[in-house]
Amino acid sequence: MSKVMKTLPSALRRFVVAFGHDRRGLAAVEFAFIMPLMLVLFFGTVEFSSGVAVDRKVTLMARAASDLTSQATQVVDADLQNFFSASVGIMTPYDPSPTKVTLSEIYVDNSNIAHIQWSKAGTIASGATQATLTASTRSQGDIVTSVVPSALLVSGTYLIFSEVSYKYVPTIGYVMAKAGITFSDVAFTRPRQSVCVFYAPTSATMPTTCSTY
Repeated sequence: MSKVMKTLPSALRRFVVAFGHDRRGLAAVEFAFIMPLMLVLFFGTVEFSSGVAVDRKVTLMARAASDLTSQATQVVDADLQNFFSASVGIMTPYDPSPTKVTLSEIYVDNSNIAHIQWSKAGTIASGATQATLTASTRSQGDIVTSVVPSALLVSGTYLIFSEVSYKYVPTIGYVMAKAGITFSDVAFTRPRQSVCVFYAPTSATMPTTCSTY
């Protein structure tokens, strides 16, 4: 190497030596290596934090829907639509459209077996401020003992049962699943103003006695 250096013109030799000692681009090279990892950490933190926030809001929605229903003595479709629509405010600032809510009343018979009395579901369209009522996947008489905590299985009593699910799709998807993660939660409350909460599509067809499925 020394022989090669000696054969080079002095100016070129000085340039080669100076270039070998130049460290001015070191920081830029290191930054180029580190930046992708920093971006993944940054966006991953944002997405994970948003996911935790959405999961918490799902829990709040389940509790709110159950609590609002349990305060009534009777409900019609218009009431349930308003209860479901409360999800829009709770989910703010996130898009409420992936939200699915189901409200049911449960009767626990003398054998401590839980049966569905009535059930109604609701969804929220993108950009909508009001929920749309839909048919529930649960039907009157369905046995749901397995989903009710054992402490709430008191014979001859009624429960308001709410179920909420929300599919959270991350913006970037580097850290969380790109296809999205479904968060869900349930809540149980007992009727506060009466033994049971009567339900009918309209008040004209409202029952007058608590059904035992």
